[in-house]
Amino acid sequence: MARRILSLWFPRLAAERALRLRRDALDLPFAVVEDRARALVLSSLNHEASAAGLSRGQALRDAAAMCPALVTQAADLQGEAAFLSHLRRWAGKFSPWVAEESPESLIIDLTGCGHLFGGEAVLLAQVEGDCAALGLSVRAGIGDTPGAAWALARFAGRAAGAGARSGDDIVQEARATRSRAAKRRNWERGGALPTGARGVPETPQGVIAPPGQMRQALAPLPLAALRLPPAVIESFTRLGLRRIEDILGLPRAAIARRFGAETVKRLDQALGSEPEPVSPAAAPLHFAARLTFPDPIGTLEDITAGVDRLLPALCARLAARGHGARRLRLQAFRSDGQVQIIEVTLARPAAQAERMRPLLLLKYDQIDPGFGIDCLRLEAMLTETLSAVQHRGPVETRFASLTPSSAPPEDEALADLIGKLGARLGSEAVSRSYPTDSHVPEKVGVPQAAAWAAPWAQPWPNPPGPRPLVLFPPEPTNAPEDAMPPAQFRWRRRDLVTRLALGPERILPEWWFDMPEWRNGPRDYWRIEVESGERLWMYFAHGGDVSGGWYCQGQY
Repeated sequence: MARRILSLWFPRLAAERALRLRRDALDLPFAVVEDRARALVLSSLNHEASAAGLSRGQALRDAAAMCPALVTQAADLQGEAAFLSHLRRWAGKFSPWVAEESPESLIIDLTGCGHLFGGEAVLLAQVEGDCAALGLSVRAGIGDTPGAAWALARFAGRAAGAGARSGDDIVQEARATRSRAAKRRNWERGGALPTGARGVPETPQGVIAPPGQMRQALAPLPLAALRLPPAVIESFTRLGLRRIEDILGLPRAAIARRFGAETVKRLDQALGSEPEPVSPAAAPLHFAARLTFPDPIGTLEDITAGVDRLLPALCARLAARGHGARRLRLQAFRSDGQVQIIEVTLARPAAQAERMRPLLLLKYDQIDPGFGIDCLRLEAMLTETLSAVQHRGPVETRFASLTPSSAPPEDEALADLIGKLGARLGSEAVSRSYPTDSHVPEKVGVPQAAAWAAPWAQPWPNPPGPRPLVLFPPEPTNAPEDAMPPAQFRWRRRDLVTRLALGPERILPEWWFDMPEWRNGPRDYWRIEVESGERLWMYFAHGGDVSGGWYCQGQY
């Protein structure tokens, strides 16, 4: 069976995706702007912007001068990549073998699939109709190889000397109009192709190369259709070689020696002499379980019983794949069409129902059953790979206790407690402290979310001197401006008398950081005990950009 490849190029993907999300610039020149080499350039345009004379890669300042009515929006690379992934899932209706070519094209292996749609022409017409209904411009090409299909989709109908242009003048472009999609509804349901005024079937605008005739189909195309670097194309142009047919008869050894082996490889891939596989993206792991009810439920006991039936099925799927859930989502579909959603986060990945049930139970009161719940769906939104835990015997336990550098495993009870607190307070509200390499008291420990951070493996580093139990922002005290501890001072509206003073301990911040709170110079810290029994952590700032003095920062 002859191999057949379909290439879909969405030249206006970023702009048309942005226009799907906003309705204020549908009939205006619109462009997506991207930062390249410290300059703002146009990365994607709609039809109106192209009609105004703008082009891809043009500087934004030049485009604004040419078209003052231009509406722009910053590029969203992650959103565009996700949108291309959605289009890949849509293209799975034509073939299970679909691969992405970032940032704006798809490669589909149609081998053995064309006859299922009534032929390649009908399939290509349906592709263009679906894209028109989605508001997307598409340029398609079908050939025997991915390189040939790629070339036909982008360069069929272009002049050989147009390699330097953006390609917006390709005559096969299917414009994003819903009127054309409406005319194709009959053949989308399996009927015949739409007919024109004289009864002739309307052919798709994409290019279909006959099987086995890649050399004839590619010969009139420019050399840029071979996916060559611009420097190589420029070298060919200097020699007067502009089309693919100009190099088909040249010796391969001479081409490789002068223009590189990659040039010969791309030519062989386009003609089918060298294989080029299509590698589809693997389906993402999906862990979910659903339970429907013959009659709507509405009591807490029924919801609990339903989740108890979903948890074993979900945990069995997780365990079979060696994964553990970190975030769970429970969806309750009500009979009035609304959906109640609760989410919980686990401190450690788990595939045991007894680890998940208590966390979900804490949030059942947030579900409003309304007139009844028809369906419950439990999904593991975020999973991690589970590692097998080997239980240690007395010898291994004794050896681990003698090596403090080894990281102790986190207790499951502590992990469950962190999960329960996170379900009530929020997963980011429960934190752990990690030591940092700094003498600044405020930066000795940095908090991190306990649900996403492992316990500190090493012993906590000892500070140069004792630190107070309570640390607060520095508070000024009314004391003489003397580097020695004051005999009497006033702090928090109280007159205190010094009984004992230990110190000083000089602390300086990192010189490469600009810390406004340290602009009053180096600090000499003292442990001062007053006659009332309080032990304070005070320092004297020697002055710098601002005046210094005595401050109290902690209490033992």
